[in-house]
Amino acid sequence: MVQCMSVSTLARSTSSVHGPDRVSRRKFRFSERGHVLFGVERHGFWGSFLHSQSFIDDVDVQKQRNFSVKAGWLFKGNDQESDASIERSDSAMEDIMIFFYQLDLGTRVQYALNVEQYEIAQQLRNKLTEVDAEVIKQQEAKRGSASKSEAQDKAISILRLRADLQDAIQSENYAKAASLRDEISELESQSLAVSIKAQAYINTQFAFRLGQKLRHKKFGYRAVVCGMDPVCTESSSWMESAQVSKLKHGPNQPFYQVLVDVHADPNLLVAYVPEENLLVPDQPDTERFEHPYAPFLFYGVDAAGDFIPVKQLREKYNKPRHEVPYGPQDEQNGQDG
Repeated sequence: MVQCMSVSTLARSTSSVHGPDRVSRRKFRFSERGHVLFGVERHGFWGSFLHSQSFIDDVDVQKQRNFSVKAGWLFKGNDQESDASIERSDSAMEDIMIFFYQLDLGTRVQYALNVEQYEIAQQLRNKLTEVDAEVIKQQEAKRGSASKSEAQDKAISILRLRADLQDAIQSENYAKAASLRDEISELESQSLAVSIKAQAYINTQFAFRLGQKLRHKKFGYRAVVCGMDPVCTESSSWMESAQVSKLKHGPNQPFYQVLVDVHADPNLLVAYVPEENLLVPDQPDTERFEHPYAPFLFYGVDAAGDFIPVKQLREKYNKPRHEVPYGPQDEQNGQDG
């Protein structure tokens, strides 16, 4: 069974801001079987919110608690899996869906205020505040704040254990002292690991920026950056499937959420790609880029052909707006015009 609805359900009042109206005629398909692009376990914090999202309201979530979502395109590509599918990420897709939900809630709040439905506006604002708080919590964990706190907790535990060790030695309880030494050694190793992780998050330099058009070194498809992490934040099973261990820099390098041009691979849509597998085209890419999510994540394209992220997306990743350099050649072209 496949149920379809227009993406305009999601963007009822946002199309004028995030993209042209023609995009509203494109379809997302939600299926309970088949080729999975977005599989989310419907429980926990996000389960309660995703059940109420406007763009999945019509899906029968009671029939199957853990169902799969397939984001489809109006034209069909090859039904066979491409090699690039190893970089498909349900987590990246879910992250984008939650971002859409935040945009939708914000729009609903503003609409309720405009029509003076203040009680409804307050309820929606409370919901948005709760969602925002959970998103911020997850972002802080990704940025290493959680790792830094964990390292501090382990350091405190080590100090306490060392005091216990001193007491055990003084009381000649050598068996306990030996056990405490082993425990301290294990904690020190864990503390060093989380400290390195936290420092890596803080000092990460990203080679690419939001909205930038890139090409995949191995698979050759065109892509646009819509998210980024300082290191790979996927599960160990995903990293094994994606063969992350075979990468030159492994998981300890920036990973990017990218939209994949549907003309290159209409079955992929979103990939999670290591920095070493992406490159900037030799010439500015001004060719048309087709993707159903682009109008909701970007305002449009700049003079260099790259996409301009919406304000909310830049705020999510704490990134400034990129300004296209204005050089002498541009000035000359302007005079000629």
